[in-house]
Amino acid sequence: MDDAELQAIRQARMAELQRQQVPRGGATGGRPGGAGDSAARQASEEDARTEMIAQILTPAARERLSRIRIVKEQKAKSVEDLLIQMARTGQIRSRVDEEELISLLDQLSKQESRDHETKIVYQTRRFGGVDSDDEFDI
Repeated sequence: MDDAELQAIRQARMAELQRQQVPRGGATGGRPGGAGDSAARQASEEDARTEMIAQILTPAARERLSRIRIVKEQKAKSVEDLLIQMARTGQIRSRVDEEELISLLDQLSKQESRDHETKIVYQTRRFGGVDSDDEFDI
């Protein structure tokens, strides 16, 4: 997705939320319209998140992340969280390109594989020190 498409999606979403939302008269103070404010706040947070990711990633890296989101939404969200955290702490100095995103994905997958590593241990038993192969020696 390029910037024009993202902007069009944002505008359509904001228009939809404004149609759903009750006109604001100040604080919601327990009114039933509070749910609309919550949805609007959540949508604005999501838009801010999308905008921050757009500033952090190059277009090629954003495209790769969107393809990952199609297959594994949770993994894409965790990558976005990590990128935002790194940007806020100053660990990212320039835009992240596709190769850097791939290396970040590799690091995350290695970390996940270490966390969920399973180990299979085979134990063989010997009965009375007699091996069954000994009986068939000629």
